[in-house]
Parts: sequence; structure tokens; C-alpha cells
Amino acid sequence: MRTLRLYLVSLLSVVGGVLMSVEGTAAQADTRAAETRATVIARSKVWIPMDIASLDLKAGPSEPGSFPLGATITCKYLDKKMNGMSPKFTCVTADGDELKVKYGGTNGEVYGEVMSSRLLWALGFGADRMYSVRVICQGCPAQVGGIVRDNGDRILDPAAVERKFGHDELFADWKWRELELVDEESGGATLAERDALTLLAVFLQHSDSKPVQQRIVCLEPASAGACAQPLMMINDLGITWGKANRWNQQPRGSVNLAEWQAVDIWKGPTGCVGNLSGSFTGTLKEPVISEEGRQFLADLMTQLSDDQLRAMFEAARIHLRARAPEDARSGLAAVDEWVMAFKEKRAQIVERRCS
Repeated sequence: MRTLRLYLVSLLSVVGGVLMSVEGTAAQADTRAAETRATVIARSKVWIPMDIASLDLKAGPSEPGSFPLGATITCKYLDKKMNGMSPKFTCVTADGDELKVKYGGTNGEVYGEVMSSRLLWALGFGADRMYSVRVICQGCPAQVGGIVRDNGDRILDPAAVERKFGHDELFADWKWRELELVDEESGGATLAERDALTLLAVFLQHSDSKPVQQRIVCLEPASAGACAQPLMMINDLGITWGKANRWNQQPRGSVNLAEWQAVDIWKGPTGCVGNLSGSFTGTLKEPVISEEGRQFLADLMTQLSDDQLRAMFEAARIHLRARAPEDARSGLAAVDEWVMAFKEKRAQIVERRCS
């Protein structure tokens, strides 16, 4: 049965790769022509070794295009169609830099994407770069809201700006079951690494796990349009740090300390079935985690110091978010409350043993 299932998944993946080969840039088309989707996935990594103890989680990745915490960015509104339900827009800086901006103090994704991306980056898993900033938008329409200046500019604070990770995009989506097609003997990720990523998604309550929330990028381009090292990653982490729910709704599913703290990592007192209820659109639900995967993630997470955890939550300015956003009486959550909840849930991973 398992062999048949893998064959069907592989067949669907190949078909998907053929259908997607007509999209993207010429470089992407060349890459897809050189390899099928299935062979790219077979060689894909999901994890890159990191010197965790040396990382500054408040500053984040110090790469071209990064922004200091709370930096003020002035940009001109660009009328461009945006996908997804959370408040966002595109704007262009004076030097032509096009930015994707998520905004709004009541928008959980403004905080959640920064926290999640910093955690994945620190542990060695692929993630886009997210920076918590203040945006002065020139020409933004009234529906964007914010504080309006005398000249009509709108100040949006807090906001989060995204920087894409990786080189060329090889495939714009993947389903979680496709991790089963990764082949260590072909140079792909180990079972421990794949299960660690899956368990991390459970830890975060990555509710909105539909295929387009994940993508495959090229870390090391090669000649003739091929990719020397593909990487499977999560590219949208907005509906996290809450409780997974059927319709991926805020505020329950996105940066809700009360809900996230109450969700156990595991289903039941024994065994290693991840406690992730999934969603109507999701492709990840109640995954079975191997002992190798549990141990791998536990080893990574225990390398994070209390100061690093505090810095991660400070980077998202989480002190502006209520403990239970649906209840105004719940009050703002302190950084230390989030750190304590993180450590309690991490302990559940460390202390469990899987058969």
C-alpha cells in the first residue's frame, strides 16, 4: 500500500511539474526542462547547518535588503494585485526597491511572520526574511488606514516587510506528503531533518499549509539551467503561534498566546502523533513523527538561550499584541510570557520518546 501511494504521489508530482513548466522566468523553465519535479524533490534539502549560539535573533539575517528593527521606510504605493486575506500592499522606494508590506496592529501576521521566520532561520530551515518596520506610504488609498499626515502620506506602524529567500524559484508549491519523495541516497534531506521540519510546523501550529504556502528554491545554481542544491521551505508563516482551525481564521490561529499555550504538542499521553488539526485547505494534519525527527528538533531547539528567545519575540514587537486578541480584556502579552510558553512547549518535545 505504501509503495502504491508513493508511486501515485510521484506520478502526480511529475504531472504537476509538467503543468507548471509553462510558468515563471526563462531560467526557471530551463531548470524544469532539465529535471522533472520528482527528481528535484528527491534531491531537495530542508535544513542547513547553523551556528545557533552565535545568532542575533533580534537583528535577524544581516543580508542585502535587511532592515533594522523599527526602521522607518518611505515608499510610494503601487497598485498591484496581492494574494491572501491579510492586509497588505506593494510599494516602491525612491531607489526603485519594490516591497511587500503587511500592516496593522490587529493583524496577527505582522507579528507571526517575523517570529516564525526568525525561528526557522536560527534553526537552519528555509524561510523568507521578515523585518518589523514603520512605513510611510505615499499615495496609499484610504482603506489602508493608518495615521494620515497633512500631505496625505499614511504612517503604518507596526508593519512587516518581506525579503525572499533563495535564488531562483524552482516550483511555487509543494504538499507535505511530498516530503516522502525526498531521497537521502540522491542527496536529499534525511528522515530526521524532514520529520524535524514537520514537527516544527506542529509546534508553530502552521494551520494554513496549503501547497502555495510552501515552495522549492535553488540554493546553489549550476550550469545548463540545472540546480545543484534545491531546498523545500515554508514561505508563508502568517497563520502561526495560535491554534490551527478549519478556516485559518484570525485571531484564533495567528499569534494568540492564550490559544497557542493551551495546545499540547502531541495527541495523547504516549506516542508521537503531532497535535495539528489542520485546516480545510491544508496538506498537513496530525503527522506521525519518528524518534530521529523528534531528537533532531529537540537538539536544535535546546541550543536557543533564553536571551535569544527574548530577542526573537522582541524582533516582532510582540508586546503590542494582546494575549487573546478576540478579547480586549486579556491585555497585552509581555515578552517573558511568550518565552515561558515557548520553553514549556519545547519541553514537551524534549521529554517525549517515540517508538
